[in-house]
Amino acid sequence: ASYIQTQFGEVSCKVFLREVVRTEKLLRENPHLGSVEPLLSDLPKTYRSIVVQKLNKIVYYVEDNTIYIVDFWDVRREPRKQREHTIAGSNNIE
Repeated sequence: ASYIQTQFGEVSCKVFLREVVRTEKLLRENPHLGSVEPLLSDLPKTYRSIVVQKLNKIVYYVEDNTIYIVDFWDVRREPRKQREHTIAGSNNIE
């Protein structure tokens, strides 16, 4: 959140956080709501993503009724770099 606040201001940060909380509530009700993420489909876990606002996605997987959020993607960035970042981050969860 501090990155968003620094780069885009306090109002944008609050709006983004509100949307993340709203999306998290939706995922709690239906963990498989997000689409299977095609950039990560070759990995052992089934990674899903769901759009938060227009330019951001939450990347997550579900295991034993727990939702693990592994990354936030800015959809304007290079997909290959986002994939590498997500893989590196998800290795720290286990």
